[in-house]
Amino acid sequence: MNRRTLFALAASFAFAASAQAADPLKVAFVYIGPVGDAGWTYAHEQGRLAMEKALAGKVKSTYVENVPEGADSERVIRKLAADGNKLIFTTSFGYMNATEKVAKAFPNVVFEHATGFKTAKNMGVFETRMYEGAYLLGVVAGKMTKSNTLGMVASFPVPEVIRNINAFTLGAQSVNPAVKMKVLWVNSWYDPAKERQAAETLMAQGADVLTQNTDSPATLQAAQEKGKYAFGWDSDMQRFAPKAHLTASTNHWGDYYTKTAQAVIDGKWKSGEVRGGLQEGMVKMSPLNPVVPADAAKIFEEKKAAITSGKMRPFQGPLKDQSGAIKVPAGSEVALKDLLSMNWYVQGVEGKIPK
Repeated sequence: MNRRTLFALAASFAFAASAQAADPLKVAFVYIGPVGDAGWTYAHEQGRLAMEKALAGKVKSTYVENVPEGADSERVIRKLAADGNKLIFTTSFGYMNATEKVAKAFPNVVFEHATGFKTAKNMGVFETRMYEGAYLLGVVAGKMTKSNTLGMVASFPVPEVIRNINAFTLGAQSVNPAVKMKVLWVNSWYDPAKERQAAETLMAQGADVLTQNTDSPATLQAAQEKGKYAFGWDSDMQRFAPKAHLTASTNHWGDYYTKTAQAVIDGKWKSGEVRGGLQEGMVKMSPLNPVVPADAAKIFEEKKAAITSGKMRPFQGPLKDQSGAIKVPAGSEVALKDLLSMNWYVQGVEGKIPK
């Protein structure tokens, strides 16, 4: 082989290596609901699109929507890894075990799981401190209720949802100690018919301000039809029920997705746990409805500023459980490990947590 041939081969290999290095990072997202749910999945999809825009030419992303938790999710995640995606975001609590299992089988793929607590060398955890927003919604609810009865349309009895029920109740109690909280479980993240039915039942039981940990605007729409109030969740849902919508706790994933993808591209990604809230801009509150009185709006803004600055946290003691027993003494707060496994109601929440 002569020198000219060697140079040609070397140049060919260099070009191939350069082209390979320039290939965009393949990123995949697994969604529990449809991208048009107007809530949780919609917010994640907006985050994906923001990442695509910020890293134009550097990433190529795709998503699979309406993926049930359990065996179906494992099949989908495994296929995405086998198809060459090098970064996979799985965006529902019930995907945790499936993500962990597939991560073991694909050690060269980075997996990021939303709202869970299991990590591995190639698997990280991320979530928003949604309970901060839930607390602030409770503050508004406590000032707006006339019946002193609030209602929650809840999805599944997992710690993240229980945290939000408790935080909402504590926020309401901080401005109105007389409130009581009713909870109805629909055992679904996204089922507009069930959500509407639960909302109507709660209003029939006396609740005049509703909140939710589900993904559609059905609760808001039911409230507006009855002349009651409610809140958006995960995304601003004001357009669906402008008279009923008091404000919303919204999630913003774009910056996190962008930074994570860039870290993978740069070879600097490391497994860890990221939980961002108001302070980090991962949780934001939508504008207050003008029907909220000035005194209530003032308290809302003051508490939002206190949480954002870190001066106040929703789960600071003293906290009592349903029986009235002190669960968290004054001067303390619920530890992170206990937040992640929360399985008890604060005083003022009615009913029992389903097994």
